[in-house]
Amino acid sequence: MTKVEEHREQSLTEAGDTAGLSALISRAARAGKGLPPVERWNPDFCGDLDMEIRPDGTWFYLGTPIGRMPLVQLFSTVLRKDADGKTYLVTPVEKVGIRVVDAPFVAVEMNVSGKGDEQVITFRTNVGDVVEAGPEHSMRFVDEDETGGLKPYVLVRGRLEALVARPVMYELVEHGEEIEIGGELMFAVRSGGEVYPIMPAEKLRRLSA
Repeated sequence: MTKVEEHREQSLTEAGDTAGLSALISRAARAGKGLPPVERWNPDFCGDLDMEIRPDGTWFYLGTPIGRMPLVQLFSTVLRKDADGKTYLVTPVEKVGIRVVDAPFVAVEMNVSGKGDEQVITFRTNVGDVVEAGPEHSMRFVDEDETGGLKPYVLVRGRLEALVARPVMYELVEHGEEIEIGGELMFAVRSGGEVYPIMPAEKLRRLSA
């Protein structure tokens, strides 16, 4: 067996550094040809990888932050969150588990176009995804009990979400309005023909008092 053949048979869990992981994933991702069809791949589970995505979007491998954004972007293309609630790196031949502290992506920029029912909110993530909030990319708002704050999320693809960064969240709520939903007056935002409730309008008034 040649060294090249030996390297190609190495698995994700055996790769000793980010360069090895990058080489393996590049072959699966087919760089430059769009996102790989990870939702259609059903490989065997091959164990967990010592990789973690922190709440600020920083990726760690073997306890060390991955400083090269092209590597992070490459790894992000083969992410998949399954029905079991766990997140994996997936190639056609194997699936390995990684840790995600909050959401795998962070929405770091937004743009708003249109008004009223025609309003569209577009987000850019830290790894370069651009999504328009709407039927295919829903939003949700979660109360942060420990701080009394609010955490917005937008669906990027599959079950993978982006946490809206705090500065972007402040910009987002500036486009909120009071809308009656299910008989209750809610503070909400519109995008792509959908309405996303943030909190009861009465609660917002109490917090603003």
